[in-house]
Amino acid sequence: MIYASVIKRFLDCLIAALALLLLSPIMIVLIFALTVFHKGNPIFQQARPGKHARLFTLYKFKTMSEATDANGNLLPDMQRLKGLGWWVRKYSLDELPQLWNVLLGNMSLIGPRPLLPEYLPLYSEQQQLRHTVRPGITGWAQVNGRNAISWQQKFEYDVWYVQHLSFKTDLKIVFLTLKKVGAAQDVVANAQTTMEKFNGHN
Repeated sequence: MIYASVIKRFLDCLIAALALLLLSPIMIVLIFALTVFHKGNPIFQQARPGKHARLFTLYKFKTMSEATDANGNLLPDMQRLKGLGWWVRKYSLDELPQLWNVLLGNMSLIGPRPLLPEYLPLYSEQQQLRHTVRPGITGWAQVNGRNAISWQQKFEYDVWYVQHLSFKTDLKIVFLTLKKVGAAQDVVANAQTTMEKFNGHN
């Protein structure tokens, strides 16, 4: 399909470049504010599997502090996500640096979210189909529940997207994403800041 093989990548680069240009004032302010808030590096970096499960470095704005308990262990997520970090996460502004990942070719604007490398051996053959396309900043699973749905549901949505990839599907996801971000819906699951870890069964 010409859309999936050519047009989608062209649109990714065009829209990501324009978005970085238009949003650069906001990103500069966030970089400064988060540097002060975290007293250090405002960018979170982590290895994630992309297309064909090849690892790349994902970039996000850092939303959680490095606060630890008396034994040096990181505090629970809810205790490390406060103030500016909470606000940035609520409105998905932490995802903006991934526009750079799109330009680099690691990601697409739309596709299955890139998850942790440690999950790779746990996927079923069907679930592994999510790695036949570039991961996305937003995707079908994100507009159908994001962190508020189970892992099984999330992977079913990811595979559905791979099997139904088209301009019409991507356009629908863009519209639903803008709607959800504006309403700050489905950002957390059951008052948690992140999904519980996938163990191959949940």
